[in-house]
Amino acid sequence: MPIIGIRDQVESWMFDSALPFWGRHGVDYTNGGYVEQLTLDGRDAGVAFKRTRVAARQIYTFSHAQLLGWDGGEDKAAPGIDFLTNRAWQGLDKGFARTLSRQGEVIDPTPDLYDHAFALFAFAWRHRAHRDAQSREWMHLTLDFVETHLGHHSGLGFWHEMPPTGWRLQNPHMHLTEACLAALAATGDTRFAKASGRLVQLFQKRLLDRTTGMLPEYFTDDWRRVPGEEGRLVEPGHMMEWAWILNEARKLIGADTADDIRALTRLAEQSGVDPISGVTYNAIRNDGTPLDKGSRTWPNTERIKAAVAIYELDGVDPARVINQAGGLLLSRYLTRDPLGTWMDAFDADGVDAARIIPASTLYHIFLAFAEVLRISD
Repeated sequence: MPIIGIRDQVESWMFDSALPFWGRHGVDYTNGGYVEQLTLDGRDAGVAFKRTRVAARQIYTFSHAQLLGWDGGEDKAAPGIDFLTNRAWQGLDKGFARTLSRQGEVIDPTPDLYDHAFALFAFAWRHRAHRDAQSREWMHLTLDFVETHLGHHSGLGFWHEMPPTGWRLQNPHMHLTEACLAALAATGDTRFAKASGRLVQLFQKRLLDRTTGMLPEYFTDDWRRVPGEEGRLVEPGHMMEWAWILNEARKLIGADTADDIRALTRLAEQSGVDPISGVTYNAIRNDGTPLDKGSRTWPNTERIKAAVAIYELDGVDPARVINQAGGLLLSRYLTRDPLGTWMDAFDADGVDAARIIPASTLYHIFLAFAEVLRISD
């Protein structure tokens, strides 16, 4: 296994800092569910809403932590399960609401593909931790809703929300692929293998621009890149994230994704990473020109995961990339007091650019760091 110099720091941040902090301060012990945002000094920011996707991401984190031996995982995931199933769920014909009040009352009932993808992901990891019938049933209910109510009339992918507005989006399809693969790993159910396979084919035939090798964010109704500069926008972090997901598909369903994994990672490294600082840019144009040299936390976590994918695919030592990207996270993003929190964004000059601590970021950091532990044990 590769020798990762920052491994001990990664493990300590996860288990000594982040999990204890978010277990104490990230759970809403008064109203149920989880705290949506913190102030920069680590206090509840008091926003009036809670997003379904955040509840799902926190369920994942605590369930995965339980599988890694953290004793608090079961108790800390339970409020999220209750929030999803008893507050956010609106029934078989309406699915999960997008946002709720702090007390759990529906604010925006819109069924969003992104939210449903993360709900499926959460139930998959909950089932993986508990092997419980409830989580398995909710996995199927969630995918039932997606396939019945969000399916596009062409049979190619899904609407990102219902009723649909704006351009079609690649991002929720990426997370639905991730979630179906997680559900397959948790259950072995053929249904999730088939759903994963269809989504991988969608990526390979429609989402990835074979002319440039880049991944657009926005599409027309028939999966063509939208006109103008908006259609040329590329997020390197998403290319890296897809590389890791496609590697999961290669391992779990035998998908022929090796060439795409290599190409996505190579292009993202070439055009999407600052050659001096090692930060992963927020956005580039599809010709490789940087558009936003600032960097949020999450693109740097996805660089770690892409390196893991290339290691598992080709045996390329991931230590250089992991030590650089992970070291950057540990030395710049994750050094805030209280420990276990983060500065979520820096601008192109490396100046703090976030005004809150979004709870949603924990999913990205925890999954990337768990991958570091997995390949370096």
